[in-house]
Amino acid sequence: MQNASMLNGTGDPGSAGKGRKNSPFRRVRPEQVNIDPKLRDNSFEAKAGARGSWGEKAYSVLKNVKGRDFRHEKTKKKRGTYSGGSIDTGVNSIRFDE
Repeated sequence: MQNASMLNGTGDPGSAGKGRKNSPFRRVRPEQVNIDPKLRDNSFEAKAGARGSWGEKAYSVLKNVKGRDFRHEKTKKKRGTYSGGSIDTGVNSIRFDE
């Protein structure tokens, strides 16, 4: 039976539990990124002119569903007689300053 120092790969007796604290890998560090305030909130409620649009009913039904269940519920809505209302063809893009 091997001891803990051999299992952690150091081969150094007594080194188990010493060293730096583990943290999850983060490719992008949130504290180092500056996000434009108008792009910070990507929720449906934050969208200008979202109320009364065709997506409001879909949002109210699907907002509490996550993961595989979301895909399942979305497909059920598409298959049935689900009608969110008239589709708005207006442009809702955001212009980026370069």
